[in-house]
Amino acid sequence: MQIPFVDLKEQYQSLKPAIDAAIHQCLDTTSFVGGPLVATFEKAFASYLGVGHCIGCANGTDSLEIIMKALGIGAGDEVIVPACSWISTSETVTAVGAKVVFADILPEYYTIDPADIERKITARTKAIIPVHLYGLPASMPEIVEIANKNGIHVIEDCAQSHGAAVEGKMVGTFGIAASFSFYPGKNLGAYGDAGAMVTNDAQLARTLRMIANHGQEGKHNHQIEGRNSRLDSMQAAILSVKLPHLPEWTAKRQANAAYYEKALGTMVQTPKAPKGYSHVYHVYEIQVPNREEMISKLEQAGIQTAIHYPTPMPFMPAYAHYGHKRSDFPVAAAQMDRILSLPMYPELKPEQIDYVAEQIRKSLKA
Repeated sequence: MQIPFVDLKEQYQSLKPAIDAAIHQCLDTTSFVGGPLVATFEKAFASYLGVGHCIGCANGTDSLEIIMKALGIGAGDEVIVPACSWISTSETVTAVGAKVVFADILPEYYTIDPADIERKITARTKAIIPVHLYGLPASMPEIVEIANKNGIHVIEDCAQSHGAAVEGKMVGTFGIAASFSFYPGKNLGAYGDAGAMVTNDAQLARTLRMIANHGQEGKHNHQIEGRNSRLDSMQAAILSVKLPHLPEWTAKRQANAAYYEKALGTMVQTPKAPKGYSHVYHVYEIQVPNREEMISKLEQAGIQTAIHYPTPMPFMPAYAHYGHKRSDFPVAAAQMDRILSLPMYPELKPEQIDYVAEQIRKSLKA
């Protein structure tokens, strides 16, 4: 049996008439950048989240940097980020001239540890960027309380968590602003790079939109210096087709995760979520001994896997100048050689999950 890590083609086939029509609408109207198709998606996504403003941009990485720039974060400031994430979370901090401060993660949940956030706050701390890693919300009630107590911003990195929630409150609505990525493999994915910023602050939304569009407020009316980071119309049209299906896809991911949990039993450490936290399983992460051997045996059995992420960011060459040691981030360090991502997508079938579990069982017994 061949099981891909993710199957974007099957999703496209299920929506082909509507997707093709959306693409042809862009071609027929020659609406390629901005315009009504982008505005329609922005309005729909804001409504889905229950947030006041959505501003499309070129990608999720840009969205983080633009938010920090709009908030005035720069040289001399510090921003706290989790030790485990994709590098966009940290490199955007450096891009605006601020200093990255890493915090360790929670052992069961992989998200940033609120206690370590408190330990890392200084007089220079201007923001915290919690990442809802793998689709599980970070500990937002605690993080917001810490931020409010210290007068610092919370900027949510929601790149992997479309539709995740804490006690019914959507991620992306806890902080001053939030970043979303619509990279093709995301739970809500475009057919190229795409991103968005959301906020309930009308003045901040105005600034975000200006920065993303060369500082303009109306054509040739450059209020500030900005950049070119716009969501193109074709990606917006595709996302508009997909968005109504997101709740159903999320439910299927959650059902697949529950099936994995039952099939895997106690063989390996499986994903956990605190009570009241809605995990959307962008990634289904397990911990295994002898990971490289496991990957090889699963590959021989036709099962694609991945590692998210093999090296915690403090230990990457890009941050060697900080001189971090494994003992600085003991939880992240302990997990870096054990994590493994299994196939996870809405169209995954029970018999495929059974096959994955059986091959893992064989590998562990070997």
